[in-house]
Parts: sequence; structure tokens; C-alpha cells
Amino acid sequence: MAGFAWVRWLNSFVATALSLLLLVGCSINPSSEKILRVANEPAFPPFEFLGTDGKSQGFSLDLMNAIATAANFKINYQSVPFDGIIPALQAKTVDAAISSITITEERAKTVSFSRPYFKAGLAIAIRTDNQDITNFNSLKNKRIAVQIGTTGAKKAQDIPGAKIRIFDSAPLALQELANGNVDAVINDAPVTLYAINTGSLQGLKVVEQLLTEEYYGIATPKGSPNLALINNGIDKVLKNGTYAQIYRKWFKAEPPTLPATTLFEKQNSEITGIFAPFGVVWRALPTLLQGVLVTLQLTVLSVILGLLSGSLIGIVRLSRIKAVRWLARAYVDFFRGTPLLVQIFMIYFGIPAIAQELGFTFSFDRLVAGVVALTLNSAAYIAEIVRAGIQSIEPGQAEASQSLGLSAVQTMRYVIFPQALRRMIPPLGNEFISLLKDTSLVAVIGFEELFRKGQLIVADNYRAFEIYAAVAVVYLCLTLLSSQAFSRLEAWMNPVKRS
Repeated sequence: MAGFAWVRWLNSFVATALSLLLLVGCSINPSSEKILRVANEPAFPPFEFLGTDGKSQGFSLDLMNAIATAANFKINYQSVPFDGIIPALQAKTVDAAISSITITEERAKTVSFSRPYFKAGLAIAIRTDNQDITNFNSLKNKRIAVQIGTTGAKKAQDIPGAKIRIFDSAPLALQELANGNVDAVINDAPVTLYAINTGSLQGLKVVEQLLTEEYYGIATPKGSPNLALINNGIDKVLKNGTYAQIYRKWFKAEPPTLPATTLFEKQNSEITGIFAPFGVVWRALPTLLQGVLVTLQLTVLSVILGLLSGSLIGIVRLSRIKAVRWLARAYVDFFRGTPLLVQIFMIYFGIPAIAQELGFTFSFDRLVAGVVALTLNSAAYIAEIVRAGIQSIEPGQAEASQSLGLSAVQTMRYVIFPQALRRMIPPLGNEFISLLKDTSLVAVIGFEELFRKGQLIVADNYRAFEIYAAVAVVYLCLTLLSSQAFSRLEAWMNPVKRS
């Protein structure tokens, strides 16, 4: 027994000694540095964009890497849409964000900014053949494209009578101008000039630079301990000349003098209290209801047109002519096999761009483009529903109809299709509900339906959870009402239940 006790004592001693050695070793030679999760949207050249190798690059990324080296921390970049960056910081799913975020008093109420790292301003871009717009005042009653959540979008709201179109990124806004769908774009001057000077977009020019004097800052959550670390890194790269090297690399000029202190650093959020979320939703409700009307308009138009075209394609899928049958099959496979979002981009941005390459001007109205894209997509799914519904009817009924002297068209119209339609109601209801939710994708072309209205509200008040929760509840109400309507329609069309 004494031998066993001695062995247990020896094992405990060895384990304790090894633990102490590991603790000492970790304290002397740390195995890992501090890692910050940094949000960034690579769609704002030359500050942040995807290079030809598919990797993110730009002035902001070079600077952030230099700051990390100077302050001795590592970076884990996370791609986040620009209008989702501040909500991500509020939720603390990221530790910082460098994405050409202009330091404003309103934003400083929600997040904490580093000292400024870039001096910028807004510029007006127009087509080279436009002689009417010469300054900010001449934008009155014009069509203006901006990026959601930016200071350019705020500035455009001050223009009397302006018809503002809001897009998810600056390149989309500039492409809208190149396609001739708007008269001007208000955007950060360096980004606009870079797009023009690199030849990425032809036929554009800048008529007025620096409508405002602004500064970019690195954003962090309120009270973040990483802010001092980041400011320390910025101070070091400014003093040792690294900042000037990076600035000259991207802008071929000497950097301007930057403020040495954080702007609006004492700002705090004004919205407090347990009932604050309900107040936010209540104030947003009228705007969201406006979006509901647009959503229903898109859905109803697309479903009606999709039902007509989809029924025709579904019948053609049953044709005895092989070439026609395969053509309908190719249509269904293409629109079911490619994302609806890509189809919207192809129709709204792609077709006008191709038309300009061919030498003539063509542009889509946003409502028309949205309805066309949704109709073409839903028609592919409805075609398969119609085909399956028709094939579910017993062949003997068609044979009996023909024996009574009915033609093939009469048989389909009076005998087969009415019965098939009753069986198609449940899947058609599912397609209607899916289409109702898919209308949110039209937001990418600046169409202000329900989801887009929510995005615009969040871009203004940064209350992401409350607003998107309200949007979700509204969608839920719409889908529940639609589901009940189709259930009643199904019961009404069922002879047994109706009797």
C-alpha cells in the first residue's frame, strides 16, 4: 500500500511541475498575438476592392495591415455589406471596421471612431455629354444615384425635387449613370475619379469635387478596448513615414495633414429605455407600410404574368414536337438553375450595357425590370407545376373526350386543365409565397419595396434589430394571409368540400 501511495505522490508532483513549466513558457513566449476581426466591404476602389487574383486589396487594407504591424496585432478580415457594418459593430460580431466610413456626428452616437486616417469629400459625376449640370444647385429635380448609408445619400436628400435611387455599392450607382438611367451620382471623390481614370466606366466626368470636407475613421464598438490599440498604430505609421508611402502608392500625391484627435468622441446614443425599441418600430411603421404596397404590386403583377407564361410553357413541355419540347426544357433549366439575384442584375444592368456596346441606347424602368425578372423566374417553376398537374389526370379522360368529338384544344380547355388546376392550387400557393419573399431581391436595383425601406431606415438610425424584426413580422403577416387565402380557394374549388 505504501508503494502505491509513493507512486501517486510522484505522479502528482510530475503533473504539477509540468503545469508550472507550461505557464512559465506561455508567459515568456506567447504562442499567439491578439487577433482583431475587421469588417470590410471590398467594393469601393481604390480603398477596398477585389483584385484580378480574387484577393482583397486597396489603400484601406494596406493601411490596416501596416497599423496591425505597428501595434502588434493580427487581422481576420470579414466581408460585410456597407449598410451592415455598423449593426455588426453594435452586435460585437466584429471588433473593428475599415471600409471608408466617414466620421459623422450621427454615427459617432452609435460606434467609436479612431483618429481620422483619410481626408475625403463628395463629388458629382455626370455623363460627358451632359451640359446642364455644372454644380450642386443644378441638381434640382434631377435623377440622382447614391450608395446606401453613405454621406452622399444624406447630401442628396437636400436637393429639392431630386429623384433619388439608392444602390448597395458605389460601382452599381456609377453603372446606373453609365447606362443613362440617372443624371448624376453623388459619391466620394477619390472613388469616382479612380473609376473614371482607370477606364472602368466610359463616358463619365466629375464636374465638382469636394462638396464637403470629410474624414474616414476606423470604427469600433462603443467602449472597445481595441480603440487605443488602433490609434496607437495609426500614430506610429504616420510618424515613421509608412502612411505617406501607402498614400503615394495609391494616389500619386503627397498626403494632406490629418487631425490628431478623434472627432465627436464624446457623443453617446440618444435612444435609451425599455420602450425605446417599440418607439423605433412605431416611427418606422408608416414607411414600412409604403414598402408593403410596392411588394404586393410586384408580387401580383409577376404572379399573373408568370401564371400565363408558365402555363403556356408547361403545355409546350408536353408537345410532341421534339425541338419545341427541348426549347421549353432549356428555358426551365436556365431560370431554375441560376440565382434570381443574378438574373435581376443581368436584366437591369447587363442588357443596357450590351445595348450601349452595340451602339444604341436602351434602359429599363426599375418596376419593369423587377417584374420581368420575377416573371421569367416564376414562369419556369409554374411551368413544371402545370406540366405535373396535367400529367396527373388519367389519360383515359382525354381518350374519352376525343371519342366524343372534342379536339385536342377543347379537351385541354374543358376537361383536362380545369381538373389539373384544382390539383395545382397548393404548389401554386407555395410559389406565390416564395415570390412574395423573393421581391426583397429587387432591392439591389434600388427599388424601394418592403425590405429596401427597412434598409434605408437602418442606414439612417442604425437600429438594425428592431427594424429588421419589424420587417420580418410584416412578411410573416403577408405570408400567413396568403396561405389562408389559398387554403380557402382550394376548399372552394373542391366539389366535395364545397358541397
